[in-house]
Amino acid sequence: MQFQGAYTALVTPFRNGAVDEEAYRALIEWQIEQGIHGVVPCGTTGESATLSHEEHMRVISICVEQVKGRVPVIAGAGSNNTREAIELTRFAKEAKADAALHITPYYNKPTPAGLVAHFKAIAAEVSMPFVVYNVPGRTASNVLPSTLAAIRKAVPEVIGVKEATANLTQISDVRECCGDDFMILSGDDFTVLPTLAIGGCGVISVTSNIVPSLMAQLCDAFFKGDIAKAQELHFRLSPLNRAMFIETNPIPVKTALAMMGRIGPELRLPLVPLTPEHEKSLRDTLTTAGLL
Repeated sequence: MQFQGAYTALVTPFRNGAVDEEAYRALIEWQIEQGIHGVVPCGTTGESATLSHEEHMRVISICVEQVKGRVPVIAGAGSNNTREAIELTRFAKEAKADAALHITPYYNKPTPAGLVAHFKAIAAEVSMPFVVYNVPGRTASNVLPSTLAAIRKAVPEVIGVKEATANLTQISDVRECCGDDFMILSGDDFTVLPTLAIGGCGVISVTSNIVPSLMAQLCDAFFKGDIAKAQELHFRLSPLNRAMFIETNPIPVKTALAMMGRIGPELRLPLVPLTPEHEKSLRDTLTTAGLL
C-alpha cells in the first residue's frame, strides 16, 4: 500500500483527565472534510507517552471507527520495549488500522543489529505494514540510511520511514539506499516541500491539525506539477510551522486548537501550558493567518 500526501499527527483531546471522545471524533471529521489525505493517532503529538494501554487502544479504535475507511490510518504502536510494541501493533491490526508507525527504541539506544532484531520480532508476531519513525531529537539515536536498508531487507513489512531529522542529505541517502519504492514521509513541517522534491511521498504533520486543507493543498500541488503553488503554500505555512514549535510539541498545537474552539486546552503532565509570552505570540500568528 502506498501512502501519499498530508497525514495529520492527531492530538488527543482530554477533558477532566480523560480522553474527550466527542472532541476527538469532531476533530477527525473536520480533518477529512478539509481534505486531509490520512491521519495518525497515538503518535508523539497525540501524547502517547502518557496514555495508558487501555486509552491508547481506545484512541486508535475511535479513530478507525470515525474515519470509516475514507482515508488511511497509520496508528502509533512504537515502544522501546519490543514486547510492548508487539502488543500495540497487534491491537492496531485488530482495530483495522492500515499501517503501524514505530518510533525507534529510545533511551536504551539499540545498535543497528538491535534495530533489525526489534522489527523482525514485531513482524514475526504481527504482519502488517510498518513505518519506521526516525526522530533523533527524541530518541537520542539516529537511524542511518544503511541501517534502514538493512531493516527493509530483513523485514518486508517495513515499507517506509518518517524522517524527522530535517537533514535533506540523509533523506536523499535513504532514497538511494532503500530504493524509490520505499516511502519517505517528512517528519518535519518545515521540510515538506524539499522532501517531496527529492523523492518523498508526503508528510506526517503537526501543523495540519490546525490547517489540514493548506497542507493537503501543498502536497496536491506538488504532485500535479504546480511547483509555484506548492512554493506559495510552503511560505504561507512557514509562520504557522514556526508557531507550532515555540515550545515542546504538542503544547502549542493543542493551545492553538483550543483557541480555535476545536478542543479543550488540557494537557497531561509533565506537559504544562504555554508561557503567557508564547501564548500571545501564538494568538498573534493565528490571527494574522486568519484562523481566529
